[in-house]
Amino acid sequence: MLINDCMTRHPVMVSPKTTATEAQQIMTENQIRHLPVVMGGKRLVGLITRQRLALKPDALGSLNVWEITRYLAGLTVQQVMVKERDVITIEPDRTVERGAALMTSHKIGCLPVVEDGVVVGIVTETDLLNSFQLMLGLPSEGVRVTVRIPDQPGEFVKMMGVLVAHNWCVMGIGAFPARRHPGLHDVVVKIPDVTVEEVQAAISHISEHHIVDIRVVV
Repeated sequence: MLINDCMTRHPVMVSPKTTATEAQQIMTENQIRHLPVVMGGKRLVGLITRQRLALKPDALGSLNVWEITRYLAGLTVQQVMVKERDVITIEPDRTVERGAALMTSHKIGCLPVVEDGVVVGIVTETDLLNSFQLMLGLPSEGVRVTVRIPDQPGEFVKMMGVLVAHNWCVMGIGAFPARRHPGLHDVVVKIPDVTVEEVQAAISHISEHHIVDIRVVV
């Protein structure tokens, strides 16, 4: 799955001249936490987040209520946004795992999706979590089995051979290194229209393959 497949297209955007109060209201009304800041032709110039709109106590400590009101009324997005040079972005043809890696390494909650400097979408933590659910077949009922196999050529083929022999479909699949077990991988497969007993019986015949978890997922 690529970023293009899971991003929010035509995201809500604001201009640098939008007031901070207006930006906060837009976020609340649309139930979002990030706003790309754009100028002519939807070219990215910055990013507004909820954290950027949080007012620091030391900035207001010496002001009275009327001065605070005037301060907030005059505050614009341009004054508080993350500048374009500091915004981490991604292209629509990159993979979802690359997007997840960028968010994790930079500890951020979204990535504006940019093509030739123009904002074409936005991808958030929620979008990526939804994409991983889809890749593992969560929305549909089936048997989810995790099989620990040797990390060697041909082992995955053995497992797929059993699925083919039983004419079973696969609605979701994933694999990752087994934690604290060097040289082994855990393969997760979601299979519809079968029983736990059928899957257990079929996989038990594969040498060196061990079921570490199996359950019906709705």
